[in-house]
Amino acid sequence: QVQLVESGGGLVQTGGSLRLSCAASGSTFTIGLMGWYRQAPGKPRELVATIPRSGPTTYTDSVKGRFTISRDNAKNTVHLQMNSLKPEDTAVYYCAAKARYDRDYWGQGTQVTVSS
Repeated sequence: QVQLVESGGGLVQTGGSLRLSCAASGSTFTIGLMGWYRQAPGKPRELVATIPRSGPTTYTDSVKGRFTISRDNAKNTVHLQMNSLKPEDTAVYYCAAKARYDRDYWGQGTQVTVSS
């Protein structure tokens, strides 16, 4: 089992920055790909960024150049640095991990609100 706990959400003005963090615990050695999703009210959950244990990161087009995903395998943490935030970035952000045997784990979510 893997547990994921997010932190760092909040309220920020347009153009501001936030840094989300996700701490993994439990059977962290089984984790491969990690990522961040978000879900705005009335919309489906959207993949924002992914990062493997080693290798290239991926981003959805709307956040490229503004968001940066990073990972510390030794500390079992993953971060999402969000710059130049826009009102359309407002959502609940979820940390996710894909582990051995194709098991998916989710955090509880953290609210990000960008005011115009």
